[in-house]
Amino acid sequence: MSIAMVERLSLDVTKRCQLKCEPCYNDSGPRGDHGDMTLDDWKRVLREAHGAGIRKVQGIGGEITLFPHGREVIFYALSLGMEVEVFSNLVHVSSAWWELFQLPQVTVATSYYSSDPDAHNRVTGRASHARTRDNIIRAVQLGVPIRVGIVQHHEDQDVKAAAQELADLGVADIRVDQTRSLGRAASDHESSAADLCGNCGVGKASIDPFGNVSPCPMAAGFLRVGNVLTAPLGEILNGEEMSAARAEILAAPRNSDGCDPDTECSPGSPGSGCNPRN
Repeated sequence: MSIAMVERLSLDVTKRCQLKCEPCYNDSGPRGDHGDMTLDDWKRVLREAHGAGIRKVQGIGGEITLFPHGREVIFYALSLGMEVEVFSNLVHVSSAWWELFQLPQVTVATSYYSSDPDAHNRVTGRASHARTRDNIIRAVQLGVPIRVGIVQHHEDQDVKAAAQELADLGVADIRVDQTRSLGRAASDHESSAADLCGNCGVGKASIDPFGNVSPCPMAAGFLRVGNVLTAPLGEILNGEEMSAARAEILAAPRNSDGCDPDTECSPGSPGSGCNPRN
């Protein structure tokens, strides 16, 4: 597979997050840091990606709005003509971020765990339900394209009720998935390719705050194929380690039936039934 076939690049810019969601795939939280990648590093990677024909970028974390250069990274991607999805927990959105969300070529994604505040807050580890819900409503009112993922982590979440509530609020793009044994949710075993949906690395790749490249954000904790601080992005995406990682993912038996392996697992593209656990 050539780099030109990588259509979407996820930029996992920080491990810091206000929340400590129980099923978080990359173990982000209040004590997370911003890693080793500088603003200049992120810009260089975006130039390399654009030069290779990649036109879709996802800004994610952690919580991207807590990254000091988060908006600058997004603006730079937009200046290159890229489409950008910003994945945020929507706990706190400043006026500057709302202005960014309303720009052409920008869409927003978030997670919502339950229509019941206590059930939602149990998952996130903080009284975050009201703020996230209010900001979902605001996004809809402002006409900001938004997709919302609901991940079943506890039986009392009532995901059907949550999905109905979101639809009633005007959210058109709603995805439902089960918790995957990755990151903080992998307390009972070591994560492996068998815990992925089967399409990581197919048309996408991810870079974490330390420069590590993985087939997708969901695989970042255990399946790394190079580092953009020591090698060009194109060299890594076309390298033997990436090819081997893709082959390993595609060949692995699935530990979960919560996602159709013929679809693309999120964080990422529309059309997937899988969602990030962030």
